[in-house]
Amino acid sequence: MSEPTAIAAQRNDPTFANIWQELKWRGLIQVSTDEGELEKLLSGAPVTYYCGFDPTAPSLHLGNLVQLLTMRRLQLAGHKPLGLVGGSTGLVGDPRPTAERTMNTKETVAQWVDSLRAQIQRFLSFEGENAARLVNNLDWTAPMSAIDFLRDIGKYYRVGTMIKKDIVASRLNSEDGISYAEFSYQVLQGLDFLELFRSYGCVLQQGGSDQWGNLTSGTDLIRKVEGRSAHAIGTPLITNSDGTKFGKSEGNAIWLDGGMCSPYEMYQFWLNTSDADVVERLKVFTFLSRADIEEFAAAVAQRPHLREAQRKLAYDVTSLVHGADAADKVIAASAALFGQGDLAGLDMATLIAATKELPRGTVESDGLGIINLLVLSGLSASNSAARRTVAEGGAYVNNTKITDPDAVIPSEDLLHGRYLLMRRGKRTLAVVEVRVD
Repeated sequence: MSEPTAIAAQRNDPTFANIWQELKWRGLIQVSTDEGELEKLLSGAPVTYYCGFDPTAPSLHLGNLVQLLTMRRLQLAGHKPLGLVGGSTGLVGDPRPTAERTMNTKETVAQWVDSLRAQIQRFLSFEGENAARLVNNLDWTAPMSAIDFLRDIGKYYRVGTMIKKDIVASRLNSEDGISYAEFSYQVLQGLDFLELFRSYGCVLQQGGSDQWGNLTSGTDLIRKVEGRSAHAIGTPLITNSDGTKFGKSEGNAIWLDGGMCSPYEMYQFWLNTSDADVVERLKVFTFLSRADIEEFAAAVAQRPHLREAQRKLAYDVTSLVHGADAADKVIAASAALFGQGDLAGLDMATLIAATKELPRGTVESDGLGIINLLVLSGLSASNSAARRTVAEGGAYVNNTKITDPDAVIPSEDLLHGRYLLMRRGKRTLAVVEVRVD
């Protein structure tokens, strides 16, 4: 992984020496095993730790990003990460609070395993003394027979304890109950921790606090089987200050895959962060130092209209997920939409993403008169209204002002041979797609 400047700089940040206190300051510790032991452990010699990611979709999302960045912080502090992709647990699925998961085919899960591995690799370093490793729990569960699983692992679990886990208890009290497959998920995750403890000396697992029952499944199993102690950290579930659910835009998840959520959509999501939330988001999702974050907190308080913190947050997270080049293109696209950049220089993917939410119309190639375009795009309600817009100097095509009501836009002005960006006044935009034979 090529380190962004902000990440590399944190190696020299004196506050980074005590990674436990750093994680607490950033609000990344909701629950844990022995806090004193963990602080001592993480301040000493390098330890091996892991986090698991189940392939229940073709991409990771912002909730997973919390874990990936926490893993990276621990690695920067000198510890050794194991990124586990759940080739076996993904075939079962961890219990959801509401209903049973739909099981995906083995072929689909295998494809998603590859996708998630590629995403995880972007956030960890695979070089140096504390190089990261990727593992797949299918490697040790697939060869195990059902009898061996029950005799060697299942015998250490008590049903009374298992049904007290919050997620299991809520499902047991629901109308549909819970299947034995999902009920057994915590045993599979406990097996993972035991296997990594034995094979790699892994002594710490991290995950979301909603997974605490599954996290402690592993620590309990290691204690019973090996007579040794292991640790777990549960990060908080991120919520918005206004009570709305974090990590979704227009009801859709913010995925880390650029094909499922474009860099432009990613940038806009973070840019829309409220003043009440932005400082906490900077702590969790960027590698800015405490001093830098405190400066942005002051900027939010003193000059919130400039949205300096939001713009920094949006740029840094988009850069981490998609690369600095993609983030730069997004900023260029945002400027170009309103005449402050090179609209023609935008690649098609960025143009489409940047105009995705705009009103749009379609027109035949012989209908490129400015009056027709204004009406078809929805920027003008009628031909007469369109003529008034032109007469008042408020009509723009591809950021060029059109002053002749009889003007016809030449086909060579089409963006990527098929699009026109229409604007009325300073801020009202629309897109016209031209059908070309």
